[in-house]
Formats: sequence, C-alpha cells, structure tokens
Amino acid sequence: MENRTPWPRKRWLAAAAAGAVLVGAGTWTAVASDGTATVRQKDQVLQMPGARIDTSYFTAGPDNTKRRPAVLIGHGLGGSKEDARAQAQQLARDGYAVLTWSARGFGKSTGKIGLNSRDAEVNDVSRMIDWLAKRPEVQLDKAGDPRVGVTGRSYGGAISLLAAGYDKRVDAIAPQVTYWNLADALYPNGVFKKLWAGIFFSTGGCANFEKQLCDMYQRAAVSGVLDANARHLLAERSPSAVGDRIDVPTLIVQGQNDSLFPLGQADVMARTISGNGAPVDVDWTAGGHDGGDQETDRVQTRISSWFDRYLKEDKSADTGPAFRVSRTGGVDSTDGQAQLRGASSDRYPGLRSGGTTIPLTGGEQTFGNPAGGTPPAISAVPGVGGGLSQLSSAGLGLSVDFPGQNAHFDSAPFDRAMTITGSPTVRVKVTSDTDDAVLFGKVYDVGRDGKQMVLPSQLVSPVRVEKARQGKTVELAMPAIDHQVQAGHRLRVVFAATDLAHASPLAPATYRVALDGPGALTVPTVPALTTGATTLPWWVWGLPAVGLLVAAALLLTARRRTSAPAPDAGLADVPLQITGLSKRYAKSADRYAVRDLSFRVEKGQVLGLLGPNGAGKTTTLRMLMGLITPDAGEIRVFGHAIRPGAPVLSRVGSFVEGAGFLPHLSGRENLELYWQATGRPAEDSQIENALEIAGLGDALARAVRTYSQGMRQRLAIAQAMLGMPDLLILDEPTNGLDPPQIREMRDVMIRYAAAGRTVIVSSHLLSEVEQTCTHLVVMHRGQLVQAGPVTEITGSGDSLLVTTAEPVPEPLVEKIGALPGIGSAARAEDGLLVRLDGASAHSLIAELIRLDVPVTGVGPHHRLEDAFLTLIAGGSA
Repeated sequence: MENRTPWPRKRWLAAAAAGAVLVGAGTWTAVASDGTATVRQKDQVLQMPGARIDTSYFTAGPDNTKRRPAVLIGHGLGGSKEDARAQAQQLARDGYAVLTWSARGFGKSTGKIGLNSRDAEVNDVSRMIDWLAKRPEVQLDKAGDPRVGVTGRSYGGAISLLAAGYDKRVDAIAPQVTYWNLADALYPNGVFKKLWAGIFFSTGGCANFEKQLCDMYQRAAVSGVLDANARHLLAERSPSAVGDRIDVPTLIVQGQNDSLFPLGQADVMARTISGNGAPVDVDWTAGGHDGGDQETDRVQTRISSWFDRYLKEDKSADTGPAFRVSRTGGVDSTDGQAQLRGASSDRYPGLRSGGTTIPLTGGEQTFGNPAGGTPPAISAVPGVGGGLSQLSSAGLGLSVDFPGQNAHFDSAPFDRAMTITGSPTVRVKVTSDTDDAVLFGKVYDVGRDGKQMVLPSQLVSPVRVEKARQGKTVELAMPAIDHQVQAGHRLRVVFAATDLAHASPLAPATYRVALDGPGALTVPTVPALTTGATTLPWWVWGLPAVGLLVAAALLLTARRRTSAPAPDAGLADVPLQITGLSKRYAKSADRYAVRDLSFRVEKGQVLGLLGPNGAGKTTTLRMLMGLITPDAGEIRVFGHAIRPGAPVLSRVGSFVEGAGFLPHLSGRENLELYWQATGRPAEDSQIENALEIAGLGDALARAVRTYSQGMRQRLAIAQAMLGMPDLLILDEPTNGLDPPQIREMRDVMIRYAAAGRTVIVSSHLLSEVEQTCTHLVVMHRGQLVQAGPVTEITGSGDSLLVTTAEPVPEPLVEKIGALPGIGSAARAEDGLLVRLDGASAHSLIAELIRLDVPVTGVGPHHRLEDAFLTLIAGGSA
C-alpha cells in the first residue's frame, strides 16, 4: 500500500499430502493465434483425493522449453474453467504457463462443493502447484517450488488468498471481487443476508455441497440466524482464517456495485496483508456482483503487469497506483454508455480517511417492524443482473422505503460539491420494545427538488442492536461508496426496519431512533485523489485531425472563395429574410429542391411552413440552420448572412424530429448536459425560463425513460429554447402526439412567441397550424405559392359558410348554386358552403331569405385545409 519498494520474495516448500495423479495423457490443441503467438492448450483431468479435477493448461511461443512463471486462474461460484479461457490465453501470450481448472462440484469436475475447504479445494491447488513444478517449461525457484501466481474472481479470488496463506510457494496473487470472511459477508453485523445466501447455495444445488454446509444453510434459511457453529464453519473456510500468513504481493480488485462482497471486505483484506509487510494495491472497479462495468480488459491488463513485476521481477512493469477508483466521466455519444475515468493516489486511504462532520436535523422518531417483516423495503435485489445498482449510479432513485417503517435525518443542502470516498459513520441511540432491534442504515443523495433520491449502488448496512430495551447508543458504519454529492443536494440518513435482501424479525416490534448529537454523521473524503481524464474514443482526437487535413485540401483546391457579406443594419431587427433562395438536387443541373424562394418573418410571429411531401420545407430549414449551403440566394438572420458556423446562429434554437436523450438521466440533467456540451456559460442557459415555458413541472426530476411521447417532445423543445434564442425553428413538433398533447404543444409555442420572439414551425397538421400560427408560407415543388397572415390565406377564396337551422334539400342547393354571381354551392356539415363569384355577401343573404332557407348565420369560411388544397391545386396547373 505505502510500501512501493521491490518485494524480497520468500520461499517455503509446503509438504503436500499426496501429489496429483494425471488421468490419461490429456489432449493438446493449438489455439488460433490471430497474428500473435500461437497458444497451445492441453485439456486433462487430475485425480485428487475424493474428486477428479478438469483442467486446461496454456502455453505460447515457438520455444516451449523456455522456462517461464506460472499462473493459476480460479473461477466464480457456479462457473467453470471455461470462464477463464480468454484471460489464460492472453497470459500465455504474455509469457506465462497458465493452468485453469473447474473446482469441485462445477463443470466436469466431480466431488462435493466444500466452499474452499482446506482439505479439499485448497489442497487441490497445492497439488496443481506440484504438477506445475514438474513441467519443463515452468520456472523454478528450487526443486518442487515453481514461480507461481494465483488470480480469480469471487470464489476463485478467495482460493487465491487461501492458497497464499496455506502454501508458501505462491509468490503473488490478484484476488477479484471476493470475500475476506464469508461469515461476515453472509451475516453482516448479526443480520442474515437471506437472498444472497439463497443464491449462493442454490448455484451449485444444496445437495452438491458438503452435507454439513447444506445443513447449515437450511437451518439459517428457516431461522434467519447463523448460529455459532455455522459462523465457525464459514469463517474457517475464509481467507481471514489465514490472514496473518498472507504476506505476498497482492493486487486487490473489488467492485463498487456489490451487495454480496462490498468494499468493506476488501478493506480488511488490504489492511491485514499490508500489515504483514507485503506490497498491496487496491483497485475499486465500476462493477461487482450487482452488475455494472466489470472493466475486464483494464483489470486483466493490470493483473498481467502485477505478475510481470512480482513473478518475472520486471522492475519496469507499471503496476499502477496504490489506490485507484473508477468514476463516471461522461457519456459516449456513439452508444450512450457511461465512460469511466480513474481517480488515484499513492497510498490506500482506507474507509475512514479525512472525516468531515455533517450536521443532521430531526428529532427522535418512532417506527415499526411489521409482522412477518412484510412488506419489506427495497434496496439491492440480488440476481437481477445489476439493473438497480447501475441505474442508481446513473442518477435514478429506485429504492423503496415504506411509511411507518423508517426514521430519517437530513443534512442542510451542500453549498459546494463533495465526493464521499469510504464508509460514512453515524451515531444514534436505538430503543426497542424487544430485546434486539434490527435496522438497515442507508445514506441517500437527495436532489435539489427534495424528491429525487439516489441510493449509491443500492447498498445498505444491516445491524442488530442487542439489549436495546433501555436504549443503546451505537456507531453504525454505512456502506462504503465513492459518490459525488452535487451542490444544492443534501444527504438523508435512513434507518429502516426491513429490507428485501435480508431477514427481519418475524414478530412485530416498535423502534425509536434519535441522533446522538447534532454532528452525528461523519463522511470520509480523500482530497489527495487525483482524477484522470476520461479515456477518449479515437474519433474524439482523430476527427479534428482529419478535419484539418480536409480543410487544408479544400483551401488548396478551391477555385472560388467569397467572404461573408457584411451585416445589413436595416435588417438588424428582422428575425429572418430569405431572398431568391435556390438549391439543386445532387447531380442535377435543372432539378431544384428549392427555387427562387423569398419571404420575410417579423418579430413575434409564429410562422407555419406548409407544403406537401417534396415541397422543399426540410431543405429550406436545413439551409436556414446552416447545415447545407444554398446554390443561390441568401438567408439573413437579424441582418447577418447565414453560413455554416455563423455566430448569429447562436440566436437560433432548433428542434428536429427524433431528438435523442439519455434515458437514465432526468429531464433536467439531460438539458444541463446538453448546455455544457455547447461550451457556453451556465448562467446564459436561462434553463428555468425554458422549463417554465415547456411546462414539464415535477417530471423534470424523473428519468427520461419514464416520459410519455408528449413529455419527450416538450423536453426536446425546452432543449431548443435553452438560452432563449430569438428565433426558434421546430420541425414537426407534434409528430406522434395525441390530441391533448398537441394542444399542450400549441400552448408552448404561443407562450414562447408572446415575449416578442419568433417561431417557425413545419407541420403537416393543418388544423393545428391554423390555430397556432399567425402567418403562413405555403410551398409546392420547391417554390413559394403564397405567404401572409393566416386570416388572409384562409379567407382568400371568398367562401362563405352559411349555417342553417335544418339541412337544406339538394334541389334547393342546386338552385342557390345557379344564382347570378354565385360560383358554387354545396351542402356542409352545418349548412351550406357558398363560393362567391361576383355577388356580395349581402345580396347572397337576400336571395337565401327569398328562397326560405332557414339561415342562422353567415361568415367567412376560414378553413386552412380548403385554402391549402386550393393553393396547391393552383400551383400544379
């Protein structure tokens, strides 16, 4: 940990009770090399006392007689040797002789599962080391003593620790996401971890375990308690039983998303082995038994370097920092996955470093444990595949605490961000009407709105408080985490009576919990941690370089270059003026997507851009946003000519159909992330104004994945409104919305323009455009058909709607249509639709009365659909 000096390797030869016996000659296979050294794999079965162990042996390189260190790789509970194949092949290419095996009761190996019993699984490893010592290509320190390291995950990580404790021929180890004391892992602080224990023992099938282990689990599952014999049985098969003997270089890799073997297990492991004088490095990954990014490639590379340093004795090998923790460092826009970055220091800080006192508020609170412990609170759900823990790390609050079953105490909002690295502690007084109280402590990160609550990695700390009838003050260590609390957020400490993953007392009980002083909460911080940059995909650095090359080529090959026209002061207050705009189709000299288009938009207008498919609307909008360059004409926004990247485009906001958001983030967090990506000052975002207009309310604190289509559309428009641009461009904003959602979207656009800003909306819903827009531009086949106020366009056909008290008979309709000055007459839903052709409205009314038509009203027929179809029909002629 702090000892970074070369490790003086020690050698002791363990006396093996009996050597491994090879059953059969085994089968050699050449593994495809893919351009690297060919890996040879030998599959064979080794006969051990009470079991036949299925193994695979890997070597690589042209000279198979060259001596090299060896590595043993164990697998997790329920796995087999096949899980380690890829790592074994890579280590073989790196110059090691590698042996993998299926532990007793797993894969093709026989025997009962002993949970790494000294007499079974541990001795199996010693016999495999005996076998390696006889291989001609394995490096020896002396006869019978090969240079060997051991690594593995979970169950296999524990065997690496046990092997180092029992067999002094082991020279270096790299345990991953494993336990130090299995009794403490499954029965933390006197509370049975029932769901994980059930998964643990059902993985291999209880009958496949040694009988005493199966019996032990069944007793605990029924009673919810691990008796003294059970605790002893698990403890003696744990690395902690030989902790004082483990004194070899140890790389400890532990996952942050792990409710089975949390970071506290690795902490005791690190402190014990370091105390024995051995070099120890600690690496907290983003994964664990609850899922998340296991960082397999990075971890395996670090393990290989660790063995290079301590098995090959390569002093130039970079073993990494003494302590490293993975943190989320942004989102990869190519696949939406969280990117990771490492924070590191030159010493392992432990779980209590740099304690900061956080005052809490809240008086004594009374709550109950329900009969049968049901319904239970929900935190981690073992076996779900990591969904909850991954989502919590992404900012989603998914924990459930039932009213009347918990007490909570809050801090004040943080005035600046703080990163908690380690295990917070809290002092409380607990009183129970029963002898013991069983509580589950957790620390929530509460958002600014006071509603969104995130439980880091979904972790809780169970505790059994004994002799609590008279009240007892206890200090409870909360789950170890690495979590940043943002400014404006606060911490909430919760004590729940139940938890789904643990066993609660079946009898009802009443608990009282009170803080032991105002500064009851202490959180660890590690200011010495240095955060590295996020690993960048190639395109982040590659595309700018490519762009420079392309730009240089364009400069060399250009034949014409024109500078941007000077701003037109006379148009400084005009949001948009388009003059003679044309754009040809690609590879066509005479076919136009847009041709000779001209129109002007004033402040405060909501302009509807209408036209059938292929009319040129989208092409026009793309030129307006500077995405493509016109072949002729110009676009001026507030007097400035539009070119790709023109500074005036900062005054333009746009929404294009299908805008994407990160589903695991809240609406507010998506908008904040988008604005940060623009590089503009946070205070310029005017996010609150945009959100008020969009009208999302409390939904802003929820994950976007929970949004309806209408809410997503409003969030997309809120994103376009960030910075409150003077000109807002919306392309089909009502696509996929139902009628109530369309009405809400209409209100959003009207509210935005009410302050003197300008909105341009392209839509195919003519009725909505009619009710929303003040002005229209109608296009057809790339050309302007008509532009002007909605009232002028819809009323330009001199059509009148005559409402009647009762339907007009068809012969009478024909007579009306034949009157002088009347172009046509037709029955409508509410009466008659009459088109004037010279006659006035007054003369029409007089004729209708003369014909005894039961008129109830006469007015202009403002129906955009009719006007639109008429205009398009005229444009087609």
